[in-house]
Amino acid sequence: MRRRPPPVRIQSWRRKSSAALPGRRSVPETKKQIILEYCRRKALERIGLQEIRALANELRGRLGSRTSPSYIAGVLRAAGMKVDYQDRFADPPIEEPYASRLRDLLEFHDLASAEASLQKLHELYREYRDASDRAGVRWVRSVVQKGKLRASSLAANPRLRPEKRVEKAEIAVWFRIWLETPDLFFDWLDVRKACEEFRRLFSP
Repeated sequence: MRRRPPPVRIQSWRRKSSAALPGRRSVPETKKQIILEYCRRKALERIGLQEIRALANELRGRLGSRTSPSYIAGVLRAAGMKVDYQDRFADPPIEEPYASRLRDLLEFHDLASAEASLQKLHELYREYRDASDRAGVRWVRSVVQKGKLRASSLAANPRLRPEKRVEKAEIAVWFRIWLETPDLFFDWLDVRKACEEFRRLFSP
């Protein structure tokens, strides 16, 4: 009796999922993504100290690094969530229409950005002052005060390079002088930048 030939196996030509393809790497999650995804998953509407601590634990478990409560609060406020948390480093909950105009104006990663930031903030300060807008003046000053506190904290951080700590200490002085005498600040800054000590510390 003639034997039947074995059945021919037809290979599946279905495309494998992208996860199985060699050389394809998954995109790492950022802190911001994890924070917002956690709040969506938990359906959180208001954020207090307990929720911020839970988020910090979530970030540490998934990324292996610590995250400050002020950073978490800032991300949530920028996303439009109601955050009942305040410390000296957290962004103050600024009301509209001031929040839109003050957003992202505070920068001080180096001396040039700090000066440019203070120029923009000063222009807004003068606009509000000339319009007798006390709330606007108060919010501008609160942003500069926050910059002073953050710069002072960085200047005291032993993990920063010594030259960066000196730079942050200088920037903290700039913020302090502006808060004390905003109308005279830029005249003072011109004199400060021309002095021998400043050139010795910060000349390239």
